[in-house]
This record gives sequence, C-alpha cells and structure tokens, in this order.
Amino acid sequence: MTHARSTLDRELNEINEGLLRIGGLVDAAIERSIQALAHRDAALAHQVDADDAKVNALRFQVEEECLALIARQQPAAGDLRAVLAAFSIVTDLERMGDHAAGIARTVLHMGDEPLLKPLIDLPRMAETCRQMLRLALQAYVERDAEKARPIVAMDDTVDGLYTQIFREILSFMVEDPHTTSRGLYLMFAAHNLERIGDRVTNIVERILFMASGEMHELNPKVSKTITDLMG
Repeated sequence: MTHARSTLDRELNEINEGLLRIGGLVDAAIERSIQALAHRDAALAHQVDADDAKVNALRFQVEEECLALIARQQPAAGDLRAVLAAFSIVTDLERMGDHAAGIARTVLHMGDEPLLKPLIDLPRMAETCRQMLRLALQAYVERDAEKARPIVAMDDTVDGLYTQIFREILSFMVEDPHTTSRGLYLMFAAHNLERIGDRVTNIVERILFMASGEMHELNPKVSKTITDLMG
C-alpha cells in the first residue's frame, strides 16, 4: 500500500510539474505578446506565435499522463478529482497560449501602421491576467480552495479594463473612421486578454471542484452589445 501511494504521489507530481511548465510558457507568451505590440516588434511576435507549438505539445503530454495515471492507479476521491481537474486545466492553459499567440499575430497583421494610442490599460490587463494565472496554478498545486477564491475578483478588474478600452477606442473610431483598422487591432488584443482572464476563472472552478467535489460557475458573464458598452 505504501509503495502504491508513493507511486501515485510521484505521478501526480509529474502532472503538476507539467502544468507548471505550461503555465510558465503561457505567462511568458502573454508578457512577450504585449511587448511585441508596444514596441511593434515583429521578430518577437513571430517567436511568440512559433512557441505556441510547445504549449500544444505539452498539453497532449499532460493529458496522456492523466489518462495513464487513471488507468494504472485507479485513484479515488480527492486524488481522482485532482487528475480530472488537471485534465481540464491543461486545456484552458493551451487556449490561453492561443490567445497570446493571437495578440502576436495581430502585431504581424498591423504591418507598419502606428498604434492608435499609447498602451496604458492593455499592459495593466496583461499583468493582472499573469498574476491570476500564477496564483491559480499555485492554488492548484497546493489544493488550496481558499487561496483560489479571491482570484475571481481579479477577473472583474480585467473585465472593467476591457470595457474601458472598448469605449475609448470606439470613441476614436466614431470621431475619425480612418482610425477603424488601428482601433480594431487594439480591441482584438484586449479581447484576447479578457478571454485569458475567463480561462483562469475556469481553472479556479476546477480547483474548487477538486476541494469540494462540486462544480459551480463563478463570475458568469452576460454578453454585452456595443450599445451596452457605450452606456
């Protein structure tokens, strides 16, 4: 029994380490995508886009490890919930990598067009998302539901910044339709960051499931029309 427990713990740790590796790559991708946008750095944008393949590969590796652990160890109760949570979390991490790569591809699509406005709130959104991600992964590894709960409020901050950016850019576009394409580029970048915040909230839901065995939707979003955002 002791040997079986030791083996199970080792395999669970390997899954945790895989999640943390992916989380580190995604964290770096978010940071670099915003740097590429701020400095119009096409080479960095290409690198972020190319590195997304590493995230994808690691996702499949972690999924395979989760399935193998269930088949070999037949975990129960909290251990089983931890593996099921990891299987879901790794998908959200991979999607976050896609969103960061989406920002990088926006930089490449912009070509030589100048930014519509200095980046102020976008970097704040990105930094909040990165903090949320790091805290969520730490809470998962520690199986600490109480550490995970406050992260949901941080997503409210991300949403508020997104709405603020949307309204500001929309006002530019209404005042001067020639700014539309440059405005849409920034809106798209902000939308990708907003989705990253939502994905971290998904991770928090899985952490709470892992602790309690119950699934609850946190911070549900109501779709907003342009009219809603304009107030």
